[in-house]
Amino acid sequence: MRNSKPLLPAAMLMLLALMLPVFAFAQPAPERVEPPFWWAGMYHSELQVMVYGKDIGLTRLELDHPGVVVKEVVAVESPNYLFVYLDLSEAQPGTIRMNFRSGRRVLFSYDFELRQREEGSRYRQGFDASDAMYLLMPDRFANGDLTNDDMPGMLEKADRSNPDGRHGGDIQGIINHLDYISDLGFTALWINPLLENNQPRYSYHGYATTDYYKIDPRFGTNEDFRRLVQEAEGKGLKIIKDMIFNHSGHYHWWMKDLPTSDWLNQWPEFTRTTYRMTTLVDPYAAYSDSKRMVDGWFDTNMPDLNQRNRLLATYLIQNSVWWIEFAALKGIRMDTQPYSDKYFMSYWGRYVLDEYPNFNIVGEAWMGIPAMISYFQGGKMNHDGYDSNIPSVFDFSLYDEIGRAFQEDHGWASGMMRLYNSLAMDFLYPNPYNLVIFGDNHDTDRFFTRVGEDLSNQKMALTFLLTTRGIPQIYSGTELLKAAYEHDGHGPMRSNFPGGWPGDPVNAFTREGRSPQQNEIFDHIRSLLHYRKDNPVLHYGWLKHFVPENNVYVYFRFNDNQRIMVLMNNNPEPVQLELSKYTEGWEGAREAVEVLTGKRHTAFDQWIIPAKTAEVFELK
Repeated sequence: MRNSKPLLPAAMLMLLALMLPVFAFAQPAPERVEPPFWWAGMYHSELQVMVYGKDIGLTRLELDHPGVVVKEVVAVESPNYLFVYLDLSEAQPGTIRMNFRSGRRVLFSYDFELRQREEGSRYRQGFDASDAMYLLMPDRFANGDLTNDDMPGMLEKADRSNPDGRHGGDIQGIINHLDYISDLGFTALWINPLLENNQPRYSYHGYATTDYYKIDPRFGTNEDFRRLVQEAEGKGLKIIKDMIFNHSGHYHWWMKDLPTSDWLNQWPEFTRTTYRMTTLVDPYAAYSDSKRMVDGWFDTNMPDLNQRNRLLATYLIQNSVWWIEFAALKGIRMDTQPYSDKYFMSYWGRYVLDEYPNFNIVGEAWMGIPAMISYFQGGKMNHDGYDSNIPSVFDFSLYDEIGRAFQEDHGWASGMMRLYNSLAMDFLYPNPYNLVIFGDNHDTDRFFTRVGEDLSNQKMALTFLLTTRGIPQIYSGTELLKAAYEHDGHGPMRSNFPGGWPGDPVNAFTREGRSPQQNEIFDHIRSLLHYRKDNPVLHYGWLKHFVPENNVYVYFRFNDNQRIMVLMNNNPEPVQLELSKYTEGWEGAREAVEVLTGKRHTAFDQWIIPAKTAEVFELK
């Protein structure tokens, strides 16, 4: 027995010797492959696949799949990346086996899925002037799944007591209340970013991406997001995805191992953007000013991405296409459009619209002057030949004027003249009817605050927003008269929707949970939205307006089949309006019916317009 004991170690040594070649050459599969899969039959046939793993850049790639051609394999400064360019023009759906070799030995293999593209996907219809957009911040809207409030590996935990912390809203919460949004009369839903933001603080807002291919697990999963899009579409709602290409979060996984030294716009020391977007349109701008505007960082925790890097540019472009195709999106809202390299943005816009000709994109160019905003709307013949190829932008000029007009007396450039003068600048835009118009959003004072927390002002402003040209966007909570100033912090501007959390003392999703004033504005919005939805004249109809007199603004929307007349009295007392001034707008009509009250006029002579009131008449 004593002599038999050494036999066991000897056997183990022999076994280890046999296994040694396996251990010497075996490596784990890549840590990341992005995009995770793709589709056959896309308009653009070239695909970049980014493969990340230990020393993967030192391997040699081989693959054999019918119709797939390897065009280029790019190894970069970090040995842990390979960028593979494939030609898929003749590719059929199936599994592409990627073999990564060292010499003659296959170190590991990866199966990349090429899916069948959904029929008709290329011609999906994007949002347009027939739509009205509801904006919500998912963390603050509704908590439909309490189990994902805190998730393993996520740095920030839920804390509803912290106005700047995570509160637990999620995708399921949105799904649970799609009927509420649809019943209000909205046809499109812009959701603030849902991608992973694994940042230690302020992660709730979503604007510091840490994974471009993954929904934040505290919101749900990629499949949950796709289910949201499908269920929303079933209720007549188009989903618009918020995207950010200017910057990522500083906890993005690649920050620990950048592919190249120029992946980010880097400076000798931290350099913040100047936020001076004028330097991009100014014909006399100094290069150093425009460079700092574009290449400076938006914030210390938001590294500025260098879209002039070919590999990164392709990565970002494909990411947007992947989400459109995967989730069946109907639109994109591009955050901080002018802060990215403008030529990259132009190429991106053209690429997306070539892939989806009927799609729509709205860019955020937060400037108050129409001549500057219009520079960033696609189709503009700019002084320097630049075309952004982004079909829509937010009308920040009209936004500015809406906030002032309803609190002012009549003057040469005040009161209702603000609205008139802003719209008179529409000749600067290639397509003013495709502008997104709004009274507030998640970054501004609340709409009700901007109109002096006056119910009559709010109703007038909303009537204007829902009957003038453009695509109206309303921020969640406007229907509840939410009030907050931006200078008091972002928390109050982005407060929770009452009733979105179990145990909330008030449920504003129900009529019983809203105050009489809230129900009054809710009903006003709902009635106008449903009327707008059913009457194309308010989508694409021409606009004719008259110079305001005595703080009374009159305008018409008309097409070959229908005419709408809007009368806005911004005075604190009723006015007697002489209709003969506006004959060219109503001539030939026999009757005018107010769309909210049913009030009728058959004589177009002198009408009494109540104080602080906007009336919308259908002419017959």
